[in-house]
Amino acid sequence: MRILLIEDDKEAAAYLVKALREAGHVADHAADGDTGADMAGEGGYDVLVVDRMLPKRDGLSIVEELRRNGDHTPVLILSALGQVDDRVTGLRAGGDDYLSKPYAFTELLARVEALARRRLPGEVETVYRAGDLELDRLRHSVSRGGKPVPLQPREFRLLEYLMKHAGQVVTRTMLLENVWDYHFDPQTNVIDVHISRLRSKIDKGFGEPLLHTVRGAGYMIRDVAR
Repeated sequence: MRILLIEDDKEAAAYLVKALREAGHVADHAADGDTGADMAGEGGYDVLVVDRMLPKRDGLSIVEELRRNGDHTPVLILSALGQVDDRVTGLRAGGDDYLSKPYAFTELLARVEALARRRLPGEVETVYRAGDLELDRLRHSVSRGGKPVPLQPREFRLLEYLMKHAGQVVTRTMLLENVWDYHFDPQTNVIDVHISRLRSKIDKGFGEPLLHTVRGAGYMIRDVAR
């Protein structure tokens, strides 16, 4: 799941982004209202987590603009303002849920996952399949031939990205930027190590391999039926 956090508190934002990534999700961060509005407007997010009081532009105006533009991405509003009237104002501005500060991360995560499940059918693809391999983004589960395949959070993100682009060559640069959030090549074998571990989990003992190395180009999930 891809989540955008719009939060100006640096410590809170760093904690949330780290925790969301450890939970296996892709989390981007904007530190002010203008940047957040621009990033949200570009689309591609499953859920937005928006602080109500932000520098440059308040969070509710971001949500209102998205709704005026026909963007129905689920929004969880965060705020230190927790009275009934405050929550009603946030929900009427277009928010789908409202969480008062301070909060527990486990509750925030559960609310984010619940919002993602409530998206309109067909609006976002939540299950990827290649042959008998299946990845469910919302349940955070993987199976092959009906047998559960336990993956670490980074392995899940790696497979999710590869399956999203099944049948296409995925380059190392694409993986570094979208799975590891590196915008440079750290000159390590981190990708090779994770690809090897992932291949042993989803291909070993299952017959026809699905994860292929495309020499000199990158990697590909190839459906055996294609």
